[in-house]
Amino acid sequence: MFKTLSLYDSLRSSGGDICLHVLCIDKLPDLTTDLQQLYFYTTGDLTQITSAADICSKYAGSADKLRWSLKPVFLNYLLQTKAEKVIYIDNDIFFYKDCTFLFDMLDEYDFLLTPHYYPHDPKQNQNWLEANFKVGLYNAGFVAVSKAAGESLDWWAKCCAYRCEKNMLRGTFDDQKYLDLIPVINEKAQIIRHKGCNVAEWNRSVITRTESENEVLLDGIYPLIFIHFNNTTIRAIIENNEPVLKKSFDIYFEALKKHKPELKVTQLYGQDSWLSKLKYLIWKTATSYGL
Repeated sequence: MFKTLSLYDSLRSSGGDICLHVLCIDKLPDLTTDLQQLYFYTTGDLTQITSAADICSKYAGSADKLRWSLKPVFLNYLLQTKAEKVIYIDNDIFFYKDCTFLFDMLDEYDFLLTPHYYPHDPKQNQNWLEANFKVGLYNAGFVAVSKAAGESLDWWAKCCAYRCEKNMLRGTFDDQKYLDLIPVINEKAQIIRHKGCNVAEWNRSVITRTESENEVLLDGIYPLIFIHFNNTTIRAIIENNEPVLKKSFDIYFEALKKHKPELKVTQLYGQDSWLSKLKYLIWKTATSYGL
C-alpha cells in the first residue's frame, strides 16, 4: 500500500486532475487519512463484467495470477461506470511530469501500449532478441484505453481466463503476451513512441539517458514522464548501472518513506536478489537451448 500511496502522490503533484482507482484482491485498506480522488474496490464490485467470475474462480489460489488477469476486467468496469478514458498502471510506477497528454491521445486512439524496447540486435545479445517474442513486445504495467476499447478488453480478459502462465511452448507469458495481438485486432490501437514513458532497466541499453539542466532526457529528446521501479530497475540504479536515474530514484525513495518511514532500500530489491539472479540464469540457459 505504501507504493500505491506514493504513486498517488506523484500523480497529484505532477499536474492534471487525475483520480486513482485501486483494485484490492484481498481486503480494503484501513487508512487513517481521507485522500481525495483515491478510491478502492474489491473483486465483488466486478461481478457483472465479462470473465470476472471465471477469473476469480480459476485463480482464487494465486494472488499474482488473479490480479494480473483482472486488469482488463477492472478497466472495463471503470469505463462502464466511472470514466470515458482510463489508464492502468502498476503500483511500482512513479510520475515526474504531467501525463495528461496520454489521455489526450485517447481522443484519437482506443488502446495505447508501451514497448519494452528490449535489445533486438541479431548479432549480439541474441537472448534479448528472442525475449521480445517470448516475454512480449509490450509491457503490461501500462495500458491506456478509451470506452471504445471494450471489445478488445473483453477479448484480453477471456485470454487471461483461458491461461495466465509463463509457458514458452504455448507462447504465453501471464497476461502480458496477449497484448502482442492488440494492434492486429484493434485498428485504433497505438504504440506510444514517447520514450520518457515506462522507463525501466530492460530498455536502458536501447534508450539513452542523459541529464540536461537538471532534467533527465531519453534519447536526448524526450523528458522523463514515469519510471517503472520494479526490483531490477532499482537494483540497476543502486549498482550504478543507471547513474542518470539516481536522483529520480532518490525522489521516489523519499516518497515511499513518507508512507513507510522504516523502509530500507534493500527491502525493495535486496532480499530476493539471489533468487532473481537464479531465475535469470535459468531463463538465459533455457533460451540458449531454444527451450
